[in-house]
Amino acid sequence: MAAAEGIVKIPELRKRVLFVLTTLAVYRVGVHVPTPGVDGAALAQVFENMKGTIFGWFNLFSGGALERFSIFALGVMPYISSSIIFQLLTVVVPHFHELQKEGDQGRKKITKYTRWGTVLLCIVQGYGIAAGLEHTNPPVVLEPGMAFRWFTILTLTTGTLFLMWLGEQMSERGIGNGMSLIIFAGIAAGIPTGMGSTFALYRSGELSFFRILLVALVILATFFVIIFVERGSRRIPVQYAKRVVGRKVYGGQNTHLPLKVNTSGVIPPIFASSLLMFPATLGTVIQAEWMQKITGMLQPGGLVYDLFFVGLIIFFAYFYTAVSFKTEDVSENLKKYGGFIPGIRPGQATAEYIDYVLSRVTLGGAIYIAAICILPTLLSQFLKVPFYFGGTSVLILVGVAMDTVAQIETFLISRNYESFMKHTRVKGRSAYT
Repeated sequence: MAAAEGIVKIPELRKRVLFVLTTLAVYRVGVHVPTPGVDGAALAQVFENMKGTIFGWFNLFSGGALERFSIFALGVMPYISSSIIFQLLTVVVPHFHELQKEGDQGRKKITKYTRWGTVLLCIVQGYGIAAGLEHTNPPVVLEPGMAFRWFTILTLTTGTLFLMWLGEQMSERGIGNGMSLIIFAGIAAGIPTGMGSTFALYRSGELSFFRILLVALVILATFFVIIFVERGSRRIPVQYAKRVVGRKVYGGQNTHLPLKVNTSGVIPPIFASSLLMFPATLGTVIQAEWMQKITGMLQPGGLVYDLFFVGLIIFFAYFYTAVSFKTEDVSENLKKYGGFIPGIRPGQATAEYIDYVLSRVTLGGAIYIAAICILPTLLSQFLKVPFYFGGTSVLILVGVAMDTVAQIETFLISRNYESFMKHTRVKGRSAYT
C-alpha cells in the first residue's frame, strides 16, 4: 500500500514507473513484429509440435517472440549468457579479476566486453536458428539460402541489442532491474494463454475440476513458500565497542548482520536455463549424430536435464553469492568501526566465520530454489497435471516483483529522509554566538 501511495504522490517515482511501463509496452509491441522471410502459419504449426522441448522453454523466456520469429526472438538470453561467461572469467582469469578491482572503470570495461560477447552469441544463435528453420517440416522459410541467414542474423542481433539498451535504460531511468523486468514481462504475457488452455482442457473433459483445484493449490503454496523464504535471513549478533571522541561516547550497541537465505535471488535459475538452452542452439548448426544425442538428452522433463538443472542452480547460487557478498570486506568494515562478533576474533577469523555461516545458509537457499524450479515438472510427470508455467517462471515472477517493490520502498525512504532534512533547520555554531 505504501508503495502504491508513493507512486501516486511522488512525481519523480511516478515518472520512473511510467517510463518502465512505456518501455515494456515498446518491448511487447516489438514481440509482434515478425522477421521477414518466414511463413507465420507454418511456423506456428512447427512450434505447436515443439511444446515441452527446450525450444518451448526458450520461447517462454522470450515472451512468445520465438514462436512468432519476431525481431526479439532471441530475447535477452544472449546478454545473460555473456554476463555468465565474463563473471566466470573474473574468477578464473587474473586480467579480468584485476579489472573487477579497479572500481567503476574496471566494471565499464567488463560491461564493454560483455556487450561484444552478446553480439558474438547473437551471431551464433541467429545463424543456428536460421539454419534450423530451413530444415523444418513443414517448411517455414520462403526463400532458403545465405541471404536469408545473414538477414536473420542482422535482424535478431539488432533486436537483442535494442532490448539490452532498453534494459539498461530501465535500470538507470526507471525502477528495478531492467533485464529482469523484460524477462518478467515476457513470462507474465503468457499467463492469459496458459489460463485459457487450462480452461479449454476443462471444458473438453480432459481435465477434471479436482486437478484444476490441485494446480491452484500448488501455485498458491509455491507463492507462499517463495515469499516466506525470500524474506528469511540468518542473523549474526554484532557488538560495537564504546569509543570516546572528545566529550561524546560512541558505540556500545548490539545489532546483527543479516545473511539472506537466498542471497542470489532469481539469478541461478536464469543462468542455469540460459546455459542449458545453448546446446540446443548448437544442435541446429552441428548436425552430427553425437550433437543430436546431447540435444535430445537435454530436453526439459528428462532425467539428465533435471540433474544438470539442479546442479547448475546450486553452483550459481554459491558462485553469485561469492561474487556479490565479500566476507573479507564485511569483516574489515566491522573491524574499522569497532564492531565484532561475540566469541570471534576480529579480522580473518571473523571473515572465516561469516563465510562458514553463509555457506550453510546458501546451501539451504540453493536447495530451496532447485526444489521450487523442479517440483512443478515432477508433478506434471507423475500426476499428469499440466503446468504451463514451471517453477522457474513462478520464482522469477515473484522474485522480480518483490525486488521491484523493495526498490520502490527504498526510493520512498530516501525521498522521505531528504524531505525531512530540507524541512529541519540544524543550527550551526554561529546561531548561538
